[in-house]
Amino acid sequence: MKRISAVLLSLAMVLSLAACGSGGSAQSTTAAGGNQETQAAKETEPAGSAAEAAGEEADYSDYTIRIYSNSNSTERTTWLINEAKDAGFTISIDDNSVISGDTAAIQAANENKDGDLIFGLNETRWGQLVNGTYENLSLLDWTPSWAGDVGEYVYPGKAYGLVIQNILMLYRNDDLGTKGEELHFKHWADIVDCGYTWYRQGKVGGTTNANINNSMLYPFTDPDSPAGGISIDGWKALWAYCANGTFTGDSYGFDPLNRGDVQVSTFYSSSLYGSIDAAAESSEHPLSGALEPENWALVDIEDGTYYIAEYIGILDKAGRSEAETEAVKAFAEWFGSAEVQAAWGEEFDSYPCNEAAAAILYPDGVPSIYTLKNFALTQVEGTDMTYAEYVAEHSSEWTNIMTNLGFYWADEGSAAAEPDWDNLDWATLTQSAEE
Repeated sequence: MKRISAVLLSLAMVLSLAACGSGGSAQSTTAAGGNQETQAAKETEPAGSAAEAAGEEADYSDYTIRIYSNSNSTERTTWLINEAKDAGFTISIDDNSVISGDTAAIQAANENKDGDLIFGLNETRWGQLVNGTYENLSLLDWTPSWAGDVGEYVYPGKAYGLVIQNILMLYRNDDLGTKGEELHFKHWADIVDCGYTWYRQGKVGGTTNANINNSMLYPFTDPDSPAGGISIDGWKALWAYCANGTFTGDSYGFDPLNRGDVQVSTFYSSSLYGSIDAAAESSEHPLSGALEPENWALVDIEDGTYYIAEYIGILDKAGRSEAETEAVKAFAEWFGSAEVQAAWGEEFDSYPCNEAAAAILYPDGVPSIYTLKNFALTQVEGTDMTYAEYVAEHSSEWTNIMTNLGFYWADEGSAAAEPDWDNLDWATLTQSAEE
């Protein structure tokens, strides 16, 4: 859904720092800086930089900034390489043919020990990174000029939000759905008693699938439970979601809802409006009305939903000079700025954490899908952790439980037998099957 023109990106480039020369990397795609000189560039340099103190513009193009990210489709990496080049930076970033997913990105950064910057990932991974889970990765203390614009999406002094998305529960309210009845739940897991057909995923793994599970399990947190910190009732509810839901082989829940195969379904926010715009291409009874829904609605869930925030942070790389560190800071300052994040959001249909960027993209107000309550950052009772941190603490146990018990069978004709909930060895089930 295009909302802004290339003029905005040109404005963003005016805010970039002047640079010249070229650089490269034999192991990954790189961009070399161009040559721009603007007074605005000086004004957007990180406060206290050597260039600012000297009263002159800096040339950062001689240093290749090594980036790790899971937000690295070919389209994204190509866009970023080209725009960084125009802004006067030389960057090196692998696309998803080399690194795919947040686990691969963080592991590669930890193993290679050559990274300058990480962006992407999600709350779970960032919590681990900030708290020192990865032995070779630590974050540089850094506060960009736009830090105050990202609201709650911040690890102060360490990492700052770039993009937000969340998991949504949708329903049709036309004759193929609820026929006008509004759906109101207290918890996500109430779907199992809603009286309508719903779509469920067909595998345990995957970021979207994991966050659907996170949403389902949220009301059942129990720090004293041996079942991965989730009450037995929580696992029973998730089992009912699998056993009584419909799986038609689609990757995500939008398509079966769009066809009218089910009445309630789940999807992720960043692709919703674009999918509705193109809905008629794959259905005789498509969903219609993106920003102003015509035959669909969001389920009103009192708990809210689980947000995924992608952040940016600067790695404390051994052996990097002060001047090279300034180049990395300048790039992060540029990339997270309102104008660049608005251009990124426009290009890839994503919603920025930066409120100034969001105002550029949505001058008429925040879309309803991003005004939902965020329970990822609420504190879990009985702990000092947010729910996102709680997920990070227990996610491997949850994956093992679901895998060992046979959740999310893909073949509807060979459903796993429901577990004997009163006689399960949770100490074994929370371990991977190979152990």
